[in-house]
Amino acid sequence: MYTVIGTSKSRAFRVLWMLQEMQEPYEQIAAGPRSDEAMKYNALGKIPALLDGEDVMTDSVAIMTYLADKHGKLTAPAGTVARARQDAMTFWLIDELDAILWSAAKHSFALPEGVRVPAVKDALKYEFERSAATLSERLDGPFLMGDEMTLPDILACHCLNWAIGAKFPRTDDKLFHYAKALRERSAFQAASAA
Repeated sequence: MYTVIGTSKSRAFRVLWMLQEMQEPYEQIAAGPRSDEAMKYNALGKIPALLDGEDVMTDSVAIMTYLADKHGKLTAPAGTVARARQDAMTFWLIDELDAILWSAAKHSFALPEGVRVPAVKDALKYEFERSAATLSERLDGPFLMGDEMTLPDILACHCLNWAIGAKFPRTDDKLFHYAKALRERSAFQAASAA
């Protein structure tokens, strides 16, 4: 059984949702960032962390990639063109959605107050809008990589949900309905209830 370290209102949600989709058993320790519990598994106190026996993994996308590869679910096989395309989408989402949202969060609450630059959020919202429009153009089917859900869908939906909570501009109807359909999945609902 896996152990997920992190609260559901963080990037740990991605890991919880993925485990629910794969129907893998896990327990959750709802530790916040920089808490004593989080510091046991990551010297910086960042969450999530995943325990697989004695092994500790950190970073939500690295954890999701590990789980997908280990179980052969929610991913194209390693070494295939389909996997290279999936990885390209994953890295693009990290750069163009996740990093923008995290920068906004840092300047809202994560950085010490004296170094925050709240005005940067306007530029970040502009960047996010452009990236969301590009993502909408790239969405050609029920899921980002085609007819089956993969790791990038979890990452994209989490970022789109995060953007709503951060009061970023609303996406177009295509992305709105894509994310809504993902949020209606039973695995998403189960992870949300954790």
